[in-house]
Amino acid sequence: MGAITDVPGIRVGHCTDREALTGCTVLLFEEGARAGVDIRGMAPGTRQLDSLGPLHTVGEIHGILLTGGSSFGLDAAGGVMRYLEERGVGFDTEAAKIPIVPSAVIYDFGIGNPQVRPDADMGYRACLNASLEVPEGSVGAGTGATVGKLLGIGRAMKGGLGTWA
Repeated sequence: MGAITDVPGIRVGHCTDREALTGCTVLLFEEGARAGVDIRGMAPGTRQLDSLGPLHTVGEIHGILLTGGSSFGLDAAGGVMRYLEERGVGFDTEAAKIPIVPSAVIYDFGIGNPQVRPDADMGYRACLNASLEVPEGSVGAGTGATVGKLLGIGRAMKGGLGTWA
């Protein structure tokens, strides 16, 4: 109760690498959704967040990706797009349907293996795992999440992923 999947039309999926301490989380809106964004942080890494602006041609999105792996993790968005494209979901350009998947990263290299990063395969597997159940904590993008790194990773605390609606 109180999960984001209580909102009709939203499913959430995770792909987690517990050894490398990284992963990704996808929110799927196969019928489309309107969204907005507030970008914060010292070094945000994003993809297609401009599509959330009020003057953008595309009025709706089809997924949101949250991923570890710093900017390398944005590769996972390709897997989400492939999953949606295979199902005929996307912005119709007449020539093709293009899934709109705004994405954002976290820096999880401080506690995991920085050579292992979420990629298109992990993004696709997160979509396959999407359901109305929403595990929280050290799962998906929350696997390697930490907070309080301003004074270095030695002073950071373990974070995670949560949901509320």
